[in-house]
Amino acid sequence: MDRYIVISSDCHAGLPPEKYRDYLDPQYRETFDMALPIQIEMTEKAEQSFLIKEINDEWRAGVEHGLHGAWDHDQRIRMLDEDGIAGEVVFVDGITERNSPPFGAGLGLPSDETIVPELQWAGARAHNRWLAEFCSQSPERHAGVASIPLLWDIEEAVKEVRWVKESGLKAVLIPLSTGPFEPYHHVKYDPFWRACEDLGIIVNFHSGGAMTKEYFGKNFPEEAPDDYPGGMGVYVSEVFFWTYRPLTFMIWGGVFERFPKLKVAVTETGTSWMLPPYLQLLDHNYHDVHFSAKLGDFRSHLSMSPTDYFKRNVGIGASCIPRSDMKYRHDMGIDQVMWGSDYPHPEGTWPSTRDAMIDTFHGLPDEEVTKMLGENAIKFYGFDREKLVPIAERIGPTKAEIKPAA
Repeated sequence: MDRYIVISSDCHAGLPPEKYRDYLDPQYRETFDMALPIQIEMTEKAEQSFLIKEINDEWRAGVEHGLHGAWDHDQRIRMLDEDGIAGEVVFVDGITERNSPPFGAGLGLPSDETIVPELQWAGARAHNRWLAEFCSQSPERHAGVASIPLLWDIEEAVKEVRWVKESGLKAVLIPLSTGPFEPYHHVKYDPFWRACEDLGIIVNFHSGGAMTKEYFGKNFPEEAPDDYPGGMGVYVSEVFFWTYRPLTFMIWGGVFERFPKLKVAVTETGTSWMLPPYLQLLDHNYHDVHFSAKLGDFRSHLSMSPTDYFKRNVGIGASCIPRSDMKYRHDMGIDQVMWGSDYPHPEGTWPSTRDAMIDTFHGLPDEEVTKMLGENAIKFYGFDREKLVPIAERIGPTKAEIKPAA
């Protein structure tokens, strides 16, 4: 085949907020009606102080037609075809926070004092129902990621994982930060890891969630963070740290030792300049016995090094990966890197995805480009390759466009 099969490991979808009402359990709809205006107001305030409203408005005005693909399936397929994307991994939050599910069930899944656990569960389930319906329209092209507020109730989370499997979704998104709850090396989470492993459901951590109020003040977004100069600089400097942090707990806690077939993905994570040093640090602490001798034995329950667990169990959703990162592709893991477009977010490659792919991958060995653009994600998320081939033959970028090395 003279075209690449392209899978985006990072795309987003979500309804206009008022349309989630139909997917909520009936007992929550009255509360939803009261909360919706507040949610919209809070989103607008956050956008003004955090998301830079003027830039977002300008961007949306230029691509308005394509943004409807966040919830309109026919438009979605047109956008994927124009981008040359045969398949995608679909996360929550369609057009940044404009399309978040109700009751705090969006990408960050916060667990602070503002959240009512029962309502967050209701909002997450509403999104998951819609997403399953959305993905079922072209199941060969969509790997849906259900949102699971794991921290509040592990038994409910296990039930939801079973529902996810039955509904045809491929993965689950859980919170990055455990906040006031036990972190992810606690054995209380083992039933959840076991359910995901047994059912072949992938656990995902996606960047974006962080301790936002530490950067912008306790009253964010109700009040502009004037008393916190440089908050954005601190946030963007630490946001990827929060994405990798759960892996630190899981690796050292022996989660991958107890559940060797569990798959976990970290997505939109600042790959080249963070991942190799992160793994180097973990392995240093594992191998350098003299350095850590006075700290006691924290390795004997592990049969492999942190990097070995990472290579075996973890996939890398490398959203909009720049050309400069390609120098480190083998350090990151040539069999783990999975390119992503981040459609339809403004920081993504759409609507210039084909140009972005050419810019990133031109002149690299064909075998490596093939893996990073699609084959790694096909294997990791369990796409049906045979069903993707005819789609890629019709829309995929040609090898002549990418101009791979001989």
